[in-house]
Amino acid sequence: MPDDVPAPAPAGVPTPVDPLVRELDLNDAAVAAAVHEAGRRAYAVEAGIIGFDGIPALRESLQDMRARPLRWLGSLTDDGRVAAFVAWQTRAGAGPRVTWIDRVCVDPAFFRRGLATRLLRHLLTDVIGSGEVRVSTGAANRPATTLYGGLGFHRTADSEPAPGLRMANFVLHLGSGRPADG
Repeated sequence: MPDDVPAPAPAGVPTPVDPLVRELDLNDAAVAAAVHEAGRRAYAVEAGIIGFDGIPALRESLQDMRARPLRWLGSLTDDGRVAAFVAWQTRAGAGPRVTWIDRVCVDPAFFRRGLATRLLRHLLTDVIGSGEVRVSTGAANRPATTLYGGLGFHRTADSEPAPGLRMANFVLHLGSGRPADG
């Protein structure tokens, strides 16, 4: 899987502490700014991969990002830099519990180290644990579609929310076991 192939850190780039995964508090201005900047760098790469620069999170202001009703987990370097993060929200009501993964981002300086896989496994097994989980990504974003498939997500019908933007949609049903080790 592309995200799981270790790559040496470029000179001067801190190595992520393994496995330092912690909840991120976007009420902290410095944490929020670090998440926002890492996300912008990651989404700029995705925009190039999928050939669409209108990704909403790429154009989102820091204030708008902080106002979203999301929970956040991050992988930090030994000096506290945000190397990767995942954001989600869960809704439980009369029907089944459903979690929507809103974004999974790895700062490009930390690509190919398995950070997205570790964050998602932690989220799926240690935080969510049961119910339905949904996520989407640009259909042409092969690293992301491979990641979700490897974790046991099943691809559902693609969608086109904007002209020229084809999205791959995935679903995973938790509760009858852990996500795949894939």
